[in-house]
Amino acid sequence: MRVPRSTYRLQLTADFTLWDAARLVPYLKRLGVDWVYLSPILQAERGSQHGYDVTDHSRVDEERGGPDGLRALSTAAHEAGLGVLVDIVPNHVGVATPSQNPWWWDLLKHGRGSRYADAFDVDWDAGGGRLRIPVLGDDSLDALTIERDGGGGEPMLAYYDHCYPIAPGTADDGADAETVHSRQHYELMNWRRESTDLNYRRFFAVSSLAAVRVEEPWVFDESHAEIKRWFDEGLVDGLRVDHPDGLADPGGYLERLAELTGGGYVLIEKILEGDEPLEPDWPSAGTTGYDALALIDRVFVDPDGEAALDELDRELRISSGLPVEDYAEMIHGTKRGIADGILNAEVRRIVRDLERAGGVPTPTDTAVLRDAVAELLTCFPVYRSYLPAGREKLDEALELAVRHRPELESVLRETAEALGRTGTAPSIRFQQTSGMVMAKGVEDTAFYRYTRLTSLTEVGADPDHFAVTVPEFHEAQKRRLETLPGSMTTLSTHDTKRAEDARARISVLAELGEGWGGALAKIRSLLPLGDGPFENLLWQAIVGTWPISRERAKAYAVKASREAGVSTSWLDPSDDFERRFETAIDQVFTDPVARGLVESVVATITDAGRSNSLSAKLVQLTTTGVPDVYQGTELWDYSLVDPDNRRPVDFGERSELLEQQDAGEAPALDELGAAKLLVVSVALRLRRDRPELFTGYRGLEATGPAASHLIAFDRGGAITVATRLPIGLARSGGWRDTTLELPAARNGYVDALTGRLVSAGPVSVSDLLFHYPVALLQRVDDED
Repeated sequence: MRVPRSTYRLQLTADFTLWDAARLVPYLKRLGVDWVYLSPILQAERGSQHGYDVTDHSRVDEERGGPDGLRALSTAAHEAGLGVLVDIVPNHVGVATPSQNPWWWDLLKHGRGSRYADAFDVDWDAGGGRLRIPVLGDDSLDALTIERDGGGGEPMLAYYDHCYPIAPGTADDGADAETVHSRQHYELMNWRRESTDLNYRRFFAVSSLAAVRVEEPWVFDESHAEIKRWFDEGLVDGLRVDHPDGLADPGGYLERLAELTGGGYVLIEKILEGDEPLEPDWPSAGTTGYDALALIDRVFVDPDGEAALDELDRELRISSGLPVEDYAEMIHGTKRGIADGILNAEVRRIVRDLERAGGVPTPTDTAVLRDAVAELLTCFPVYRSYLPAGREKLDEALELAVRHRPELESVLRETAEALGRTGTAPSIRFQQTSGMVMAKGVEDTAFYRYTRLTSLTEVGADPDHFAVTVPEFHEAQKRRLETLPGSMTTLSTHDTKRAEDARARISVLAELGEGWGGALAKIRSLLPLGDGPFENLLWQAIVGTWPISRERAKAYAVKASREAGVSTSWLDPSDDFERRFETAIDQVFTDPVARGLVESVVATITDAGRSNSLSAKLVQLTTTGVPDVYQGTELWDYSLVDPDNRRPVDFGERSELLEQQDAGEAPALDELGAAKLLVVSVALRLRRDRPELFTGYRGLEATGPAASHLIAFDRGGAITVATRLPIGLARSGGWRDTTLELPAARNGYVDALTGRLVSAGPVSVSDLLFHYPVALLQRVDDED
């Protein structure tokens, strides 16, 4: 298996296609990239900005460049010595526009008699033999009409812009649209019923993404035939698998994928909780790097700031009339809210499966059984189990559920026993659903409510875990090298809540002690919103991304506040609350006093944030694992959650800066981020050109008055040295006589960033980090 030394993620759209990616290859090669990493390229919903709504597995998306574009990109990459990694989506397909998805269209037209009926997970009995589609604005079918495709083609049912097929022979008698609708294999229903009455499995709570049963051999074969062609023809070298936890049998799927790719490099988008290991028997090189991201972020957070931020959070909750609760209590409430709310249809499906299987021997009222299943999903401590592996997690969930709901103990125990029976329908579906409840309840709800330090609320991380020590970081890297050396590391992705440089700046707030609380109090007194935790989140986002445009800030505030679901929500938005925060954002751009308050905080934390950015980036690029650079983040990137982090990238600007750098123009800590470009390019080039220097891992310990502000490690000849907690470092007088003992090397080292020669043995950190807050030392061998 060829393993990349690094990757560079590109988001493909109709405006940035495979052809554009092919033209970008020379720049990526100069940057030091080893593999090009592509977002999904199979045919998706027309106009899709992400590609995860695949509508046709049999072809490459025409808007993104089509098969010729893929071949052009592959040829350009391979001729330049680069590999190609492609994101694939096995769990679900896009069904927002049925006519674009031939499988879904056939299913709607022919129902259970469709060739593709087994490809979708539909509970026909629950819908009275019909598949329920949540599209109506109310319960009325008055707007339903019969139209003909192209004016003279096949008749279709139309509801405004939505069109659906008509089963053969069901409209031949000239009946009206509502009568014809009653004869179909599907039922158009009020969209608000999707939370309880939906009868097909979907991706999370997105009803326009219908899950497919890739565990069926023919479904795998047909949905992966095009992917197989890529490997048969040598177009692609590796795959990134989206959301494997939604599959009925992730391990079995990965085994089939390994066979299809000939043992190619495969990563999975798997979120690991705490010290949860990746299943050791899976044929996968590792995860997409959220576990690495969490550790890197936390080693640059000041643990001494936790108490002040905790107290601020408590005060904000009390002043807003909100409960003061710890994180475990919060996520229990948010997960239970999801299980009882937008994912209740999935809970009801599990209960129906239990009742059909006779899974709960004691006669139990259906409502009580739903309560028990919802509580077990709520208490599940990780995304899912993979029975028989992970049975202990189900047992853990059971005991926690019993503590929360002792009156349900008997039914909880019987239900858990039934759900633990490997291979049964309720057991499989429970495993598929637990991750959905975790993702929606934690990532998409609690992360927007738990706001004490928002750089910690990132996918794959526990925001209750405030910081890690340098020794803890070193131990984690040693374990990674031993267990998953080919796993990805990342700091930004298309799914991160905040880009890496925004988080690096926000993390500085932990070093300000009570300073952030004082600044926030002034902002709140001038621009009150009445929701303290949300205000904390909003103003952290503003100072973390300043100078952000008011349009971007408002779009983020709408999404964040509705995800939190406290003062407004997606289903029932509060016009009053949303007007208040939009007005507050406007005032930051029009009122000198409000702007001054924000810019005062920004001025305090910007330089320290840049130090954190360079340090975190160098650590990520040089530590154990395969480093990924998300598009554009070789310069400063202060994006927020999608779609903000999928904005177009100015690659011309980056290429020009790289040319200037290679011509010998040394960058400073500038507004654009040329210093970051230097760090990224030097680290990527060294990993690509001198892989023998990155074969081990040993933490290095500094000595002296500022030793705690340094993180350093030796990868086997390449030594990373980085600054941490820069505000505290400056307050204490700088590095002073702090030293770092460099491992023995006959010819010494050269700092790859500055070209300066450094002898082995004790070295002054102040001298070593004179130009930048980081250094990358390369051992000088005889041949050098």
